Amino acid sequence: MFMTINPISIMNRYTDEIKLIRLGGPLFAKADNPDDWIKGLKQLGYRAAYCPVDITASQDEIKAYKSAAAKADIIISEVGVWKNPISPDDAERKEALDRCILSLRLADEIGANCCVNTSGSRNEKYWAGPHMDNLSDDTFDLVVETTQKIIDAVKPSDTCFTLEAMPWAFPFSPDSYLRLIKAIDRKSFAVHLDPVNMVVSPEIYFNNGKLIMECFSRLGPYIRSCHAKDIILREDIYTPHLDEVRAGLGKLDYAVFLKELSNLQDVPLMLEHLNTEEEYNTAAEYIRKVGRNNGITI
Repeated sequence: MFMTINPISIMNRYTDEIKLIRLGGPLFAKADNPDDWIKGLKQLGYRAAYCPVDITASQDEIKAYKSAAAKADIIISEVGVWKNPISPDDAERKEALDRCILSLRLADEIGANCCVNTSGSRNEKYWAGPHMDNLSDDTFDLVVETTQKIIDAVKPSDTCFTLEAMPWAFPFSPDSYLRLIKAIDRKSFAVHLDPVNMVVSPEIYFNNGKLIMECFSRLGPYIRSCHAKDIILREDIYTPHLDEVRAGLGKLDYAVFLKELSNLQDVPLMLEHLNTEEEYNTAAEYIRKVGRNNGITI
């Protein structure tokens, strides 16, 4: 039996109302204050945003952006960490753990849906890279203990700490997410869904719609935010080679992804990993087109 869902996850309830998805992405225009930030988001048609400040922000800044977002009906999707809290290097591990705690506190104060990180890696050179020990039982226990420390240090009331899947680290599948949820046993632990990161073989690649449906079926109530990108299997190399590409250039089943996501309320879909504003605009238009074709407003 899994733990009781955090009451704040009522945002994730299923609904039979009009199908809506909040899309967001980074801003390229200068936005040094809440008004310009909101203006930039509105110009792009975004109803979700990455956190506009970092862990050095003052309480006044945090309150100003939180108020502006609420007034403009913008959801702050996430505060990203992107550090290695299970590094084999003591100094790196401590710095990452401190950053996770400060980032989760910021997410709670600014009202973001989540604070997100990967679980990290035992790789000494690449903070989120593959390592033979990443999927061991000892590393699983280390991820559980580390995540518990982060959540217990903050005790968030208005957000969750989430882990994004990686192909070679916990979590890497719906089953491993559920295993972590049970082991961590904290109401403020949740899921950040990036299905591309779970496409790790040709079999999954050609049937990724089934993977996406399984993710929402089994993890739906825990999902706090999603990432939007795409993936393609190279055909000119005769060992499996999967490349991340812009949404619309790969084979991720966006019709299934958007249909499933539209059943959750106020769980943002955030564009990432592109280089130019033009690329982001093109990706957004592709996603909106798939949405329109499936009766979903984005």
